[in-house]
Amino acid sequence: MPTVVILGAAGRLGQVLVPAFAAAGWRVLAQSRKPLPAELSRLSGVQQLACDALDRAPLHAGARGASVVINALNPPYHQWERQALPLAQAAQVLAHGLGALLMLPGNVYNYGSKLPVRLTPDTPEVGDTSKARIRIEIEQRMAEAPGLDSVVLRAGDFFGGSGRGSWFDLVVASRLDKGRVVYPRPLDRMHAWAYLPDLAQAFVKLAEQRERLRGHHRLHFAGHAVEGQVLLKALQALLDKPLRAASLPWPLIRLAAPLMPSWKAIAEMRYLWERPHRLEEEALRKLIGEPAHTPLPVALSESLAALGMAPGRREAGPQPA
Repeated sequence: MPTVVILGAAGRLGQVLVPAFAAAGWRVLAQSRKPLPAELSRLSGVQQLACDALDRAPLHAGARGASVVINALNPPYHQWERQALPLAQAAQVLAHGLGALLMLPGNVYNYGSKLPVRLTPDTPEVGDTSKARIRIEIEQRMAEAPGLDSVVLRAGDFFGGSGRGSWFDLVVASRLDKGRVVYPRPLDRMHAWAYLPDLAQAFVKLAEQRERLRGHHRLHFAGHAVEGQVLLKALQALLDKPLRAASLPWPLIRLAAPLMPSWKAIAEMRYLWERPHRLEEEALRKLIGEPAHTPLPVALSESLAALGMAPGRREAGPQPA
């Protein structure tokens, strides 16, 4: 039975990765400081590593035998500058010591505030924001580490799963009960989204290719690239009622940013909603075939149901894109 260590198993992505790997027949070592959700701890083949990701001795002892390490650790938005690099370094040291493949869920920060529409693994990276510089450094350390096998799987903004903390649940869907879709605007710009159950399947398929992934690799997961107005219409059809588009109070956010670190971090990311962008996944397809791609209406229905906002039942499983 192959073994995977999932760092940050109780986080937004971790809660989806754990059952995906367990269902695929992997032994899952789920690192988390707090207890795992009950539905995860009951899964066959799942064992919790109850320690801090920075606590090297118990982490390394508990992770013995793993062939894959996934760094799903994600500091709060406003604490990236302080926590992201140490956590990434801890994951890298663990994978290197195990001789394991290190996998990192990447994002589009690396391409800077003027990112182009079409994003490929070869698109030049521009560190003109603090989060871009941190992401670039994390990935450079992975690429330059002697003897380390690693892969970055880059995706858009998360939605889906029972966790909270993404733009979708904290902003877009936060006022659906009031008949509003809060979209950061403008509505005619394409934005990259990643439905987490589909992304988790891509991680499983990549991990199964561990022997082919020597050295460092950068890959993209396309997910759903849609305009705000398309998302609005899809939610209207799903809920069968008219919805009004509302924007974020950007002037207020900018005004309060010097006093509120979390708002400052949000203001820095405004460009992601003003610059249309999508991810190209040809290189990923060459390795794993067609990635799972749940139709947008089904993915939205499942996402709202998981958040307790609307009933939802999956009528069809993930389909090829």
